Amino acid sequence: LTPMTPVVIEARGTIDKYMGDAIMAFWNAPLDVADHPVQACDGALEMRKRMALLNAELAAEAKAAGRPFRPLDVGIGIATGMATVGNMGSDVRFDYSVLGDTVNIASRIEGQTKDYGVTILVGESTARQAHDRLALIEADLIRVKGKQQPERVFTLIGGADVRASTAFPDAEREIQAMHSAYRAQRWDEAQASIAGATAARALQLGGMLDVFAARIAEFKAAPPPADWDGVYVATSK
Repeated sequence: LTPMTPVVIEARGTIDKYMGDAIMAFWNAPLDVADHPVQACDGALEMRKRMALLNAELAAEAKAAGRPFRPLDVGIGIATGMATVGNMGSDVRFDYSVLGDTVNIASRIEGQTKDYGVTILVGESTARQAHDRLALIEADLIRVKGKQQPERVFTLIGGADVRASTAFPDAEREIQAMHSAYRAQRWDEAQASIAGATAARALQLGGMLDVFAARIAEFKAAPPPADWDGVYVATSK
């Protein structure tokens, strides 16, 4: 928590609370923050960098002590929208915090990062406001636990430098082709797209592709119902 906390502050975020091994943070309150969706995404990317540095330090300490190294990992979920912010609680104890559907969506999205093999997932509203400046690729259309309306989620794989790279548009096309075939239940075509997604794997999206490969294998063995809408129903938080 100590090395991650300054990242939020440097990205102009507000630390809400620590919940076990998690940090809850929000942007645009108590002071207005211009481009707060991008600021939050920049903070997430910096967290990923500092986590790599932290693991390098922990690996060196473990080696020096002659004990096994157990790397730390992080999952980050970001959602943008309306929320209620202010002093929440009673007349004897309260916290400055946020409540609302957007907060819940961010939490649910974070919980899906490990299932998709990615570090950062963002909601559609965040992606819409940051897509022209950051490297975002659609991950899936999911219905998170406790919600009826599906949410299109994107994985944030890098900043402007990654977006400007030659690999990014190729990876984006590969993932889009896979999604199109998958949602149309063209399973063989979707599998071929996954097998040929070399640019996406080069950008560390292999884990996400493997998730879809496993789903497709299951659907080929037991096809979804006729009214299947391509939405994945998340069963965990």
